[in-house]
Amino acid sequence: MSTHLFSAGVNVIAYKKDNHRYGMTCSWATMIDYDIVGMLLGFSSATAKHLQVGDEVGISALSKLQTDIAMTFGNGHSDEIDKFKNTSFLENNSAILIQNARIQMVGKVINILHIPDESPDFFLVIKVKSVSENKKEKFLLLEDVSH
Repeated sequence: MSTHLFSAGVNVIAYKKDNHRYGMTCSWATMIDYDIVGMLLGFSSATAKHLQVGDEVGISALSKLQTDIAMTFGNGHSDEIDKFKNTSFLENNSAILIQNARIQMVGKVINILHIPDESPDFFLVIKVKSVSENKKEKFLLLEDVSH
């Protein structure tokens, strides 16, 4: 089955915990209410494994000009490589936001589910606390970076 059944944006979820920065791309993200975001992170993700309910995270919906950032954050694991080394970012408490992204959100993890229950993947439910929008930029889509 195709992984491109819907149009999907390229987002980075990032945060700092125990003096370590974690971040990854996530195209399986959507608004599930006016101030609630759902994101599906894979079971092998170091970024997902270190998250707990109550953690504050940054979510950056990347712009068309940020393909290189998408590739950097989409490869490898945060506990093995420094994905932030060549990336401009801002820290807002523990939330990390990618500069010049189309959208920057700070949110609080309010639930971590496994859907279905036996799935090892992490479905995050995040309450959005703040949003900044860079309206002059266009969204980077998964189709723009997929081969």
